[in-house]
Amino acid sequence: MWGALALLGTAGAEGAAAEAAHAGPPAFLVQLTLLLVVSAAAAYGSFRLRLLPIIGFLLAGVLVGPGALGLIRDPQLISAASEVGVMLLLFTIGIEFSLERLSRIARLIFLGGGLQVGLTILAAAGALLAFGVGAADAVFTGCLLALSSTAIVMKLLGERGDTNARTGQVSLGILIFQDLAVVLMVLLIPMLAGQGGGAAGVLIALAKAGGIIALVLVAARRVVPPLMEVVARTCSAEIFLLAVVALCFGTASLTALAGVSLALGAFLAGLLVSESRYGAQAMGEILPLQILFSAAFFLSVGVQLDLGFVLRNLGLVLGAAALIALLKVVVTSLSVRLLGEDWRTALPVALLTGQVGEFSFVLATTGAALGLSFAGLGEQGSGVFIAATVLLMALTPGLAALGGPLLARLPSPAPGEAGTGAAGTGPSGGEGYGDGGHGLPVAGRVVFLGYGAHARLAARALSRAGQPYSVVTRNPDGASELQGRGAPVLIADYTRAGLLRDLDIDSARTVVIADDDTEMTERTLSVLRTVAPQVQVITRATSPEGFAGLQALGAQHILSAHKEVAAGILDLLTPPEVTRTELSRHLAEHPPVTLSATQRAQCEHAAHHAGPVTPEADVCLECVAAGDTWVHLRVCMTCGHVGCCDSSKNRHATRHAQGQGHPVIRSAEPGEDWAYCYEHRWTK
Repeated sequence: MWGALALLGTAGAEGAAAEAAHAGPPAFLVQLTLLLVVSAAAAYGSFRLRLLPIIGFLLAGVLVGPGALGLIRDPQLISAASEVGVMLLLFTIGIEFSLERLSRIARLIFLGGGLQVGLTILAAAGALLAFGVGAADAVFTGCLLALSSTAIVMKLLGERGDTNARTGQVSLGILIFQDLAVVLMVLLIPMLAGQGGGAAGVLIALAKAGGIIALVLVAARRVVPPLMEVVARTCSAEIFLLAVVALCFGTASLTALAGVSLALGAFLAGLLVSESRYGAQAMGEILPLQILFSAAFFLSVGVQLDLGFVLRNLGLVLGAAALIALLKVVVTSLSVRLLGEDWRTALPVALLTGQVGEFSFVLATTGAALGLSFAGLGEQGSGVFIAATVLLMALTPGLAALGGPLLARLPSPAPGEAGTGAAGTGPSGGEGYGDGGHGLPVAGRVVFLGYGAHARLAARALSRAGQPYSVVTRNPDGASELQGRGAPVLIADYTRAGLLRDLDIDSARTVVIADDDTEMTERTLSVLRTVAPQVQVITRATSPEGFAGLQALGAQHILSAHKEVAAGILDLLTPPEVTRTELSRHLAEHPPVTLSATQRAQCEHAAHHAGPVTPEADVCLECVAAGDTWVHLRVCMTCGHVGCCDSSKNRHATRHAQGQGHPVIRSAEPGEDWAYCYEHRWTK
């Protein structure tokens, strides 16, 4: 009987399992899969049609949303994905908001952007008040219309190569102020809805915002940089990515608990990272996630568009879109002219920023939940606003293209006319928000991707020859050494195609891939060839198979013999006027080190760690990073690490040997050749 019952129980369990297996995948997984498939298809379609991917996402969202094909019907999934997208978008913007960088274009930001946002709100609110719309709805509508799409405008400027032109810099300043204004608008909207507590509520909200900003500034200087140093020294992409995402989500959650929006918290988290020296690396790690969730955000905007509503209210939607575009073009043109620019700058900037921005949807959702409506139209206002905004975003490239024909009708500017880039109005190039903004000089230089022992030798020789070079490295110690010598260096993952494009790596004289990891070298070369197929590349191989692989990937100069790598790099990079005698003298000052036959015979560790190894530096890099000094230097005979002796404060040589299990060190001091084995305690 018990056996029969057990059999029945087993059969019942198997039946339940079979039923679950035949039930199909969870509903959320189907919707998530559709979201990813539609995003990929929209991106590919945009590429083939030469549209901005953002516009492709918008149109795809319209097509698959409940108002058309109805493929994506889970509003909670779309809402959650889009909210994460907004957080990551603001986080990346915060990373690019370096306080020092912003100071360079402060006039364009605060005067130009302040005029544009302030005049747009005043013009929109004044016009609506004249037609009898309530003050709260009028100001709310003005806030929505004051913002433009940072993502669309910066993408257009980048594709046209105008990011560092005057038009790009003025647009940049206005967009930065708009993104900053979102912070204040997030605090203002509840007050417009009567939930801010009057004047006392305003003061409390401002005090809260000020306290949060003060806390962020303190953390930016005191807490986050040393924390990022600890994480970066692991040299683990996984740990770094997890730490960056945790910082983003954690800061956003804390600000939400304090009653401030998630979006603001994400922006502040990005600002924290930007004040460390790992902003570029964080941007490279987070960008793929940001692209994924931003696609979800713009799809969610398109999904909200009801085609039936548009057809029923076509005149109202087209009229609203036309009035919005006219208002923004006129007000922005006036703002830029008041900034001191001529029409040849004002008109293109106005046409570029004539649409409504992505963060307006965030504000619109918040306002609608609090009872505010677009233009006082009630529930109908949300549909009109979404339809008009999607239409203007889709038409932005065409609207921006009108600038050329219109400017052709204007007379040529007189010499010295205002607006041609007077001193003090902004940077002349390369340091902008949205253009990579890494500040690393590349054009006409030798660029080292990685900074190992051979790259150090070559870089020092180039310095002595007066040849400019720049370095991109993931090694915090190497970066500290370079910064201490005043050499240009960027801490970042150089396997990221976006980073290499931002750096304009194609303009480099030569790229030296100096990573010690063979797999990383091949990956870097593969990415580099997609970004800059013509640039000259020098790298090294450690095996015949590696040589063939690098050659197939497009490296012009591949150095294979370990002991000849440094000399080979110098031969290829050093100008003709520097003689071989000078190179030989330089190499003689930094030769590979070995153990003598007598030393090798003293213990089995010495026999297996006899060298030759190339010392990684002529300083203790860890002491340089900490700002300390040392007494003597020792070199590890296993890997070439150089550290300070036991008479020094930090004893980095011993710490390295014990931590890595490398038993043999040798003196790195000139004229000394004694060695020491930590296992057998021997010396010469």
